Amino acid sequence: MEPWPPAFSVEGEHVAVVPLDRTHEDALKIAAADGELHRLWYTLVPSPEGMRAEIERRLALRETGSMQPFTIMSKTTGEPVGMTTYMNIDAPNRRVEIGSTWYRKSVQRSPLNTECKLLLLRHAFETLDCIAVEFRTHFLNQQSRRAIERLGAKLDGILRSHQISPNGTTRDTAVYSIIASEWPAIEANLMWQLDKPRD
Repeated sequence: MEPWPPAFSVEGEHVAVVPLDRTHEDALKIAAADGELHRLWYTLVPSPEGMRAEIERRLALRETGSMQPFTIMSKTTGEPVGMTTYMNIDAPNRRVEIGSTWYRKSVQRSPLNTECKLLLLRHAFETLDCIAVEFRTHFLNQQSRRAIERLGAKLDGILRSHQISPNGTTRDTAVYSIIASEWPAIEANLMWQLDKPRD
């Protein structure tokens, strides 16, 4: 029996979000090398050398039903530009977290992230009938926190000393969520953000 949610692909004007596949490895290595994002201490981005292991880890979690991993594809180039997931899947309560997301440096601060989140949120609320979607990030990752807040997610709280990071420091995790009743207004705002002129 296939884990919930069932596998799916979605696409918009700028991005296509497709199930992660082992054939994406080489292109994801190139994407991960752009900006050497794996060197950031406060977030977990796979290194080019660690990409195969990360793909296998995510696919194994898919088999257990706790994660649905995706590759983010640029509609302009047709190439992978990053990864994202539904994770911490709670099927009985129809809740998912959108997380473990990263983009190559050259597409950051472009419409890609906004549209990717719009597509995944729309699928969660309108197809899967989720009651809530969570986002989590390091308390000190201000770039990620601002991006989550721009989506319209609200801060639920801070999980203090939540995890031990690879460098040995303890991570305080900021937990945000969007609930089903908020989705129509948030969808309208995300669509406005995509349509407005960019500086």
